[in-house]
Amino acid sequence: MVVVSLYKAGMVIVNSLIIFVMLVMLTRIIGHKFLSQMTFFDFVIGITLGALGGGFIIAHSNGYYLLLSPVILSGAAIIIGHITLKSVWLRKMIDGEPVIVIQNGKIFEDNMRKLHYNIDHLLMNLRSNDIFDIGEVEFAVVEQNGELSVLRKSDALPVTPKDLNLKTKYKGLSSEIIRDGEIVDQNLRQNKLTYEWLFSELASRGIKKVEDVFGAMLSTDGQLYVDLRRDNPPYLQEIEDKP
Repeated sequence: MVVVSLYKAGMVIVNSLIIFVMLVMLTRIIGHKFLSQMTFFDFVIGITLGALGGGFIIAHSNGYYLLLSPVILSGAAIIIGHITLKSVWLRKMIDGEPVIVIQNGKIFEDNMRKLHYNIDHLLMNLRSNDIFDIGEVEFAVVEQNGELSVLRKSDALPVTPKDLNLKTKYKGLSSEIIRDGEIVDQNLRQNKLTYEWLFSELASRGIKKVEDVFGAMLSTDGQLYVDLRRDNPPYLQEIEDKP
């Protein structure tokens, strides 16, 4: 009985370690993109890999011995974490290294292929960095966690007040005054404003009904931003490809 129990416990431990090593290797093979900014396809693949790994452990384990698996997996992750703190080689093998995909404004296609990156993924990550013109990019580096770090060209960098030796005023959070056609009374009172002031501001913009306002925000300098429900631009540029 004791031998059988030890055998079952040993099988759970071995199977858990096999799945742990396999998933680490597969994740490294898939590439940096898998770790961040996942597409729907990447998400499905990740869920499937995890489900298959868990199913394998369950299929070869039974009873309370199955509870050993999460303990083993957590312990393996902790041990690997401690080892990678001391071993640069192992850290590079498991976590990978930063990879340059744009240098001096030129795209490195070879590095893109190594990371399983395509131009659509690159543009998506650039847009998440508030860059909509790839010509503004001097350097772009895919970090170990899959995030894209971007350095703009010097002539595309935004000028800050500090660069111009200008003093600035405090800029806090805006207050929501109208939300989806309804006045937020609490925020109106907190800013010591009246309904008369609000209606006057709306009237100066040709707005007769509060219900027509999708949202209105009051900045800390007293400026009111108003967005109407039906004020979409007549032309909307499409960024997706037509089928």
